[in-house]
Amino acid sequence: MKKQGLQLDRVVLLGRTYDEYIRSFALQMEQWRGKKVLDVASGVGSFRAEASALGYDVTAADRIYDISPEELAARCATDLDHIIDSVRDLNVYRWDNFYGTPERLRGLRERAYKTFLQDYGRHGDRYVKINLPRLPFRDGDFDLTLVSYLLFVYEDQLSYEFHKESIREIMRVTRGEARIYPTVTFEAEPSKYLAKLGEDLLELSVKVINTDFEFLRNSNNFLKISR
Repeated sequence: MKKQGLQLDRVVLLGRTYDEYIRSFALQMEQWRGKKVLDVASGVGSFRAEASALGYDVTAADRIYDISPEELAARCATDLDHIIDSVRDLNVYRWDNFYGTPERLRGLRERAYKTFLQDYGRHGDRYVKINLPRLPFRDGDFDLTLVSYLLFVYEDQLSYEFHKESIREIMRVTRGEARIYPTVTFEAEPSKYLAKLGEDLLELSVKVINTDFEFLRNSNNFLKISR
């Protein structure tokens, strides 16, 4: 069967804004004021920069954070053009829920990566290179960990074992809760890993939480993990 969703042979550099994080993770940010937040697979998103400007303690973590701002800037523009051209006519996306048009989506993504690049250049110590399924942080270092558009969507490239061990590692460094968004693949289908994770991670509470945010169809929920 021919696939209907976005086809990617690598993880692309695509940034999301603070507002998009608030919507997709159903965040009540005042709940996390004075606490430590980790943004895993944060890429070139502006959540850390915008949240920091509002007084929140956020650390960003991604495998790309040993690359210079100049190199990232060149890749950001290329990846953004590719993604907008790719998703424009795919029926697995809903334009009526939040973005409206491909042009508005592009504007948000461009603003995100430009804000990121400024912050990355000024506060490089708050951007930590990682290589899941291992994290270079202490046990229980963070109150909240967020993971956006890495686990589940890249199901074809990332194995079940990678997902399971990554989640265990995320919860090792998280004393509160983790939220993973979305829980579907780029085909807008629930990840085949979800049920097995619930069976294998019995030491954790694993719940799907519904939201009102949906761009990739069926992505109106996130996975909440706690003890």
